[in-house]
Amino acid sequence: MELRQLRYFVTVAEELHFGRAAERLHIAQPAVSQQVRRLERELKVQLLDRSPRRVRLTEAGVRFLPAARSVLSAADQARASVADLAGARAEVFRLGTVTGLGARLDTILDAFAERLPQVRIELVTLPVRERLAQVADGRLDAAFVRSPAIEDTADLEYLHAWDDQLVAALPARHPLAAQETVRLADLASVPLRMTERRNHPALVDLVLMSCQRAGFEPVPAPTATTLQDNLAAIGTAVAMWTVIYAANADQVHNPRVVFRPFADGGMSLPIAVALRAGTDAPGSALLRTLVPAESAQYLEQ
Repeated sequence: MELRQLRYFVTVAEELHFGRAAERLHIAQPAVSQQVRRLERELKVQLLDRSPRRVRLTEAGVRFLPAARSVLSAADQARASVADLAGARAEVFRLGTVTGLGARLDTILDAFAERLPQVRIELVTLPVRERLAQVADGRLDAAFVRSPAIEDTADLEYLHAWDDQLVAALPARHPLAAQETVRLADLASVPLRMTERRNHPALVDLVLMSCQRAGFEPVPAPTATTLQDNLAAIGTAVAMWTVIYAANADQVHNPRVVFRPFADGGMSLPIAVALRAGTDAPGSALLRTLVPAESAQYLEQ
């Protein structure tokens, strides 16, 4: 049993919504779901009753919630009892985040906890331009960013972290769900349900341009603010589709929705970590060991 599992469970129990809990925790919703399920497997009980429309505590969850809060409170008190001894050694590393990082963000946080235990990471969610501006002027120590533009690179160093592959999300009862892969052209007549462009411009632009290259303009469906709401709507078996990061799809358990890779080359978005050029702070140095440095030109491809 891990403290983060307890923290995720308590947050979901307070919000009764995985999407809102993920926003409070500054991590992707599938990562919250995965850790809560691991906690349930370890306890051998179901703590939450999940449905596409609502989340509620089971009897076991109601009983477990006060104990989980007590453990978290005790951990906070234990940290506070020695905080004054840390004194000047205590450091804060402010890290800007993006949606869809999933387990990879957990890996980085775990690496900081193991190698730089004196550093406390503060996760910050901001629009991409403000995120990069705050890295450049020092208000943020680093930030994740998708497909950074070359004009944004003057005072910044980019570390190419990974490429996020996208897969199609379809109703489980849709005829295309029977196929192992999906061609974009086969989706031409199926409404596309996406977030608004202002929320995720790199993702929306990639999908729309890929559809245009496949020879069609997608039929728009109503937008949603969270991935959970999008998948819930698609799971109603109405003919709609969307895209989701493959790493997140592996963590989603929704029998009404299937995920299929694209047959015609697929789509992916590069993820980079932006740092102030020339900085050598311990947290920045650790990030350089965790992700390889790549050129801004590569990130634009």
